[in-house]
Amino acid sequence: MINAMQRSDSPYITDWYAVALRWLILVGLSLSLAPLGVSLTLPALLGAIMLVGMVLWNVILTWMAGQNYRWEYHRLIVVGVDVLVAVAFFLLEGTFLGSAAWALLVPLVSASLYYNLAGALLTVVILILVEVAGSFLYSLSVVELTAGTLFTGLLGLAFGLISQRFYKHWQAERQKQIAVREQQQKGENDRLRAIYNLTAALTSSLSYRRVLDSALDLSVHALHVESGDSDGQTVPVDNGLVSAILLFNGEELNIGSARRLTQADLRAVFPAKAGLLARVIEEGEALTVNSVAQDPELGRVVGFLQCKSLYCFPLRSGFSVYGVMIFGHLEADYFSRERCDILGIVGRQAVIAIQNARLYQDLADEKERMVEVQEEARKKLARDLHDGPTQSVAAMAMRVNLARRMIDRDTNAAKDELEKIEDLARRTTKEIRHMLFTLRPLVLESQGLKAALQAMADKMKETYGQDVIIQVNDQLAEQLEMGKSGVIFYIAEEAVNNARKHAQASHIWVRLNALRKHPEIALVEIIDDGVGFDVEAITKSYDKRGSLGMVNLRERTELVNGLLHIDAAPGRGSKIQVYIPLSEDAADVLHHARDRQQARPNS
Repeated sequence: MINAMQRSDSPYITDWYAVALRWLILVGLSLSLAPLGVSLTLPALLGAIMLVGMVLWNVILTWMAGQNYRWEYHRLIVVGVDVLVAVAFFLLEGTFLGSAAWALLVPLVSASLYYNLAGALLTVVILILVEVAGSFLYSLSVVELTAGTLFTGLLGLAFGLISQRFYKHWQAERQKQIAVREQQQKGENDRLRAIYNLTAALTSSLSYRRVLDSALDLSVHALHVESGDSDGQTVPVDNGLVSAILLFNGEELNIGSARRLTQADLRAVFPAKAGLLARVIEEGEALTVNSVAQDPELGRVVGFLQCKSLYCFPLRSGFSVYGVMIFGHLEADYFSRERCDILGIVGRQAVIAIQNARLYQDLADEKERMVEVQEEARKKLARDLHDGPTQSVAAMAMRVNLARRMIDRDTNAAKDELEKIEDLARRTTKEIRHMLFTLRPLVLESQGLKAALQAMADKMKETYGQDVIIQVNDQLAEQLEMGKSGVIFYIAEEAVNNARKHAQASHIWVRLNALRKHPEIALVEIIDDGVGFDVEAITKSYDKRGSLGMVNLRERTELVNGLLHIDAAPGRGSKIQVYIPLSEDAADVLHHARDRQQARPNS
């Protein structure tokens, strides 16, 4: 029988009612048998033994109810045992009107709970048959038999009706609970479906405006409440959510998209230096507040002043902070933990979508920048050709024409002129070779970075008479990738060329070494002893200048995730330092250093 035992994941409520009522009946039976125990007669001993057996039986049933266990025919076995116990007490006393009346209640209660009115009436029939049979054994009178059967019948009918009524009520309540759960499940499924669709639209869009609008729409759908109308249909209820997405535009936050804010609110600008916005951005964690009336920045937003609870979530990925999402509601405790978790999921999806949109925009900007760089390279080449070789070739043509006329008149003068033309042609050839070298230094590919830098220094000396001193760590140069070696070469060439043109320097030093504290960071230094310059003044007026030397240095530094630092002042030369990471850990170190460098002017 134990092997046929089954277990349920949910408790058997009927079993709990049965064992609880049986314990109450056993208490009453114990009290009714107490006077018999004083006489220590055989009936009293048998009654005590049966009482102990009933207690043990109910202990077993209580344990099974607690463990959610049942036998294969559990209800039938329980009712059968209870009937046998009642019959045993009847045989002991010869009637159900004495102390055995308590034992009579046991099968009636269990049969009513397990089988309702039909079970109670069937049990009554069995017990009445036992009473009729017992009347012959104990010679009961008609009055006693009639009273006993009537008592048994009324008790069974009462328990059966009560159980039937209770069962119908319980069934109705259960149906209501099932309907409510189904309604909630349907609403949850609809909400999850809407979230999925909006999330797909959110992550697939590459437009900032669509990303921001979709994020706010997704939040409303994720938090909306549904109710049933008169026809049982679900109707979305407006939850009165006030929301906004604030994105950084330089050093300040601007409202990118919003719901339920006034036109004046949409034009607001937030420095994010104090109040809720500053805390969320600094701590990087979502915060919930009751009011922003006293907030130095959000207190100006009319749409949020009416809200009694606000939830602010940072749009952050790693070290990058894009902005914040703010939600407000008229209810004081609206933003429960569950709702905050949902909004957190939406916020993280929004961060991914914003990253995608920004990457797409960066690619578009990079494409335009590459076109501009190529156009600037063509213009630079055209200027260099016009200012150098073109002028030299034109001068040679004029001198050749002059020499041709002088041959017949003055041979010696013509000979001197031809020598000057030859010297000019050699200088022009050197300039053209230097230009070709800077466009594509083949020595960099064949002999490495140090050889390429030395070749650049030699050509500077040969072409322009400029002294360039190369100091390179050979071991570090050999470890560099070809891509980084190329970038370092062009950075050095650009800086040296700028110093040659503008610094009036006697010497220019190009150095390449690894940092002592961080051997995985390479340091490129270009130092001159020229007239120097004002870095801040040059940077402010750079858009009005025709040269792009500084811009080229910054862009090429960014290609290798490096950090550019320029130290210069009028009258004391200049020093350009480029820190280049050689590993991911080194890139993280430089990333923190770049953040500190960008924050320093604002502190």
